[in-house]
Amino acid sequence: MSRGGPEEVTPGQRTDAPGLVRGIREPVSAKGSAADAARAHLAAREGRYRIARPDRDLMPVRTTTAGGSETVRLRQQHRGVDVLGGEYVVRMERKGDERVVTGTSGKYFTGLKVATEPEVDAQAAVELAVRAVEERLAPPRPGDDPDDAGNPLTGTARGLVVLPRGAGVLTQHVTVRGVAPGTGLPVLSEVYIEAKSGYPVLQYSGIKSFTAPEPAPKAGNAPARSLTSVTQEGGTKGSGVRLDGKTVELQVDRDEARKEYVTRDRSRTGAGGDRNLVSTWDARGRMRTEVVGQWPVPGLKEFGSPTPAFGREATDLGVVDAHWAAGKVHDYYKKAHGRDSLDGRGGPVNSLAGLGLQSAYAEWDGTKVIYGGGNQDYRPYSSALDVVGYTLTHGVIENSASLVPAAQSGSLGEAIADYFGNAIQTDVYGLPMDSPDSGLMGETLCRAKGPRACAARDMNDGRTTSKSFLGVAFSNDNGGVHLNSTIFSGALWDIREDLDTTLADRIVYKALTEYMTPLDGFTEGRNAVVAAAKDLKVSGKELRAVERAFDAHGIVPGWELALGVDSDVLFGRLNADASVGVGGGWWVTSKSNDDGSEPYSVWAGRVDGTGEKRLISPNDGRYHSRPATDGRTVVWTASRGSRSPEVFSRPLAGGPVKKLFSTDAYRAGITSLRVEGKIVTFAFHPLRGGSRVVYLRMGETDPVFIEPSGSGRWAGTGAPSLRDGRIAFSHFRREGYDIEVLDVATGKRTVMRQLGKPLSVGSPAITGKYVYWRATEDPDYTLYAIRRANLDGTGTVDINPAAGKAALPASHLTASDEAVTVATWTRADPVQRLWQLSPDGAHLGRVTCNRGEQLGFASAGGRQVLWIDPTTGYNDLVTRTRPAGTCG
Repeated sequence: MSRGGPEEVTPGQRTDAPGLVRGIREPVSAKGSAADAARAHLAAREGRYRIARPDRDLMPVRTTTAGGSETVRLRQQHRGVDVLGGEYVVRMERKGDERVVTGTSGKYFTGLKVATEPEVDAQAAVELAVRAVEERLAPPRPGDDPDDAGNPLTGTARGLVVLPRGAGVLTQHVTVRGVAPGTGLPVLSEVYIEAKSGYPVLQYSGIKSFTAPEPAPKAGNAPARSLTSVTQEGGTKGSGVRLDGKTVELQVDRDEARKEYVTRDRSRTGAGGDRNLVSTWDARGRMRTEVVGQWPVPGLKEFGSPTPAFGREATDLGVVDAHWAAGKVHDYYKKAHGRDSLDGRGGPVNSLAGLGLQSAYAEWDGTKVIYGGGNQDYRPYSSALDVVGYTLTHGVIENSASLVPAAQSGSLGEAIADYFGNAIQTDVYGLPMDSPDSGLMGETLCRAKGPRACAARDMNDGRTTSKSFLGVAFSNDNGGVHLNSTIFSGALWDIREDLDTTLADRIVYKALTEYMTPLDGFTEGRNAVVAAAKDLKVSGKELRAVERAFDAHGIVPGWELALGVDSDVLFGRLNADASVGVGGGWWVTSKSNDDGSEPYSVWAGRVDGTGEKRLISPNDGRYHSRPATDGRTVVWTASRGSRSPEVFSRPLAGGPVKKLFSTDAYRAGITSLRVEGKIVTFAFHPLRGGSRVVYLRMGETDPVFIEPSGSGRWAGTGAPSLRDGRIAFSHFRREGYDIEVLDVATGKRTVMRQLGKPLSVGSPAITGKYVYWRATEDPDYTLYAIRRANLDGTGTVDINPAAGKAALPASHLTASDEAVTVATWTRADPVQRLWQLSPDGAHLGRVTCNRGEQLGFASAGGRQVLWIDPTTGYNDLVTRTRPAGTCG
């Protein structure tokens, strides 16, 4: 492409509309609004844009003016329904009565055909969304009382939304708020319920956070000092001491009703107004869950002081840092980019400090920034200017490109937030860009650790897409938004190190506010930054530096195709949040077709990859999922609307579909389906109360519920595994945990002997000779022993210890006669990995070296394992016949 020359058109992805057009100067009517002019331009050039009715299908979102330029954002609608991430941007210049279009960019999805009449109404969608979030969050531990779990989750209907997959997927959008069961953490989840079947097709958290572990608190901060104050127009000059011991000027206000000075900064508001008001609020005594996603918060007040010199308490709680830093961030965006506050319209900047005196985090919830009070290891997060800048920049992102906080678009948002957070810090403190620590984020937060050990991320870590990109599910870090962010932020930071910093910031800001749209990924992000650099007429050397930075991080067109894997694909692009069932040389899993017209269907194939795949379930509008097979029969669950799922079966060779189980229980769940001959077993989860293992003989008996023997509202049985007519399952109640084996033929239940007094056990897997399970005495529920017993309950041994270097943070396991496969997950490595043990534990190694998550795994006999792998950005069913061993 030539710079500043002829028309440049970059094709869009999954659409006929171009992703980027620049190098044009095309007159358009100056009469009427900028949005009308933008839509008239698109309508007049349908051959280029493939947008047939922009006046009907593109609704104005906002118009931003800067000097003589106008940037118009238009949201796509399909038959009057908003399209998630469908947004087109038109850039124009205006001078007097003349208007010229200089470029366009964004996503307009041309293939949408889905009908927009829902079968699931808003009320049912709310109930289904709440249930979906409950299932995704960590469940209460057995023996816990649900009444002690805090406030329940609640949902708010947001209306219909079309997801732009294939012909489109009509959904009901629901926001779910409340408290996560078992953890007490706040929940603010965006959930999209398919509007015909009621299946949750997408969910992600709306909280943008910068977090750390939360040990017990310990006092100890810098002493406060006092400064005299001088009253000025628009407020008062006060003072305070930051947590680093430096005394700084604070802009405060005299509140006559309270007879004290408060952290209310009117220095930018003008006479008598509240535009650009910067306020820091006293959140002591508040629950995190009562303020997240809520504004205003009833009864909340700004911090107060009897004098303009705020004292030790304001220092210790991070109030001084929060108030001072919020002003610095506001001023940066005004002076460097001419931006009128975070929202671009003079909106307030609100910070809550002192909340959660044993917690360390900073988060943006869509209306404000919230800081925890710190703990024994971490200072309040407001003490790090880069973290304050990062968090408040999310407010800028939401009010410009509105990047969806999930998967690649979420990583792009995190990268930009990191970039500007650190840019503000380096400028305010005068830090050198050539320092090896210049790219560290949050490096000053620790009370004892040094900068490099303390930092949460390093934009100079050298990560690339081809070697470092982690494909993960949406349930993990919103699809890897933090895990992958330094790939893109690293490229941006290279640009800032190579160019004049002011110019670099202008390029990134222009790309964000004038080019990027909600579903942009790394490739579109690169295109936006390069185009912004060209628009700013950088030199050839500077443009090459910009392009070289992205090349160095592997962000080039088609980079996803270069991701290496060591596994063999059995079934590609499932388009489904799937699991795997294996038996008798066959696999079964769920898949949705590429154009989205078919919900999840169950498919089967041979584990050796030979032969044709077989469609097992009907395409009847229901979501068919969680299948299992023994090589002769396939069983699965099917759900539609607000009804509880049902269990169906069908011979693998073909034949009628039969219903095996249904329930009148409200919003119940079914997991862990297993089949062997005529025996089918699964775990049944009512909305409230403990789960039950259920088994039945197809065509012969009614379902049998395996009841717990102990007490407690959450007592139950769960996680069944089936082999040779025996069911191994977890048994939990207030008195403790056990692993049991039920012989279906005789009804005899055998308890596996435990070692010590485990705090938790689970994930039993039964083979022809042994039962394996996880057990832990770790109060943090992190490291688990892998335990084995004979089928009669004797001979219990640990084949892998729960402590020491060989210990595994095991989350689940499966087994064959020749091997035990274990999934692990840690905070340090938050990607589920598969490991394999020999039955005696003598050999331990990695199943695969793929960088993406290894999900929904199952043993195929011997040492072969199948799993769902999203390394390449798609959920693929893959396998390895033998483990990889070590991964360097």
